[in-house]
Amino acid sequence: MIVLGIDPGTALTGYGVVERTGSRIRAIDYGCIETPSDRPLAERLLEIRAAIADLIGTHEPSLVAVERLFFNRNVQTAFAVGQARGAVLLTAAEHGLPVFEFTPNEVKIAVTGYGRAPKAQVQRMVQVVLGLPELPRPDDAADALAIAICLAHSRPVAA
Repeated sequence: MIVLGIDPGTALTGYGVVERTGSRIRAIDYGCIETPSDRPLAERLLEIRAAIADLIGTHEPSLVAVERLFFNRNVQTAFAVGQARGAVLLTAAEHGLPVFEFTPNEVKIAVTGYGRAPKAQVQRMVQVVLGLPELPRPDDAADALAIAICLAHSRPVAA
């Protein structure tokens, strides 16, 4: 099973692609989609959509995991994340892929066992779980891998 994990944002959208075979999970690809802040929002969302479509075409995931929007004190940030999430959800739907959403707490519990784990601990556990030689960077990519791990762990193991 191949899972595409997404940590949405308009400036940086993290992505992580993992494959689960039995109880083993390995990283296939990860990174960030960066959109220029001087471009209109509609163009930035279109760029995110195109990049996600490319990732889907390249890796052919069977499932998509996206971080669920949680209450944010900065309303402008919450709206921007929501719009990027919309672009991701639309792209997954266009490709007929089921989308699963997880809160930051659910992701942290799945990866570290503690719902209030700091980012550094999440990064380190992603590195350990996936057997990566280095900490995954930037944070958005590490978060996307963690989201993908969360979904991969939550699915039953195929016999």
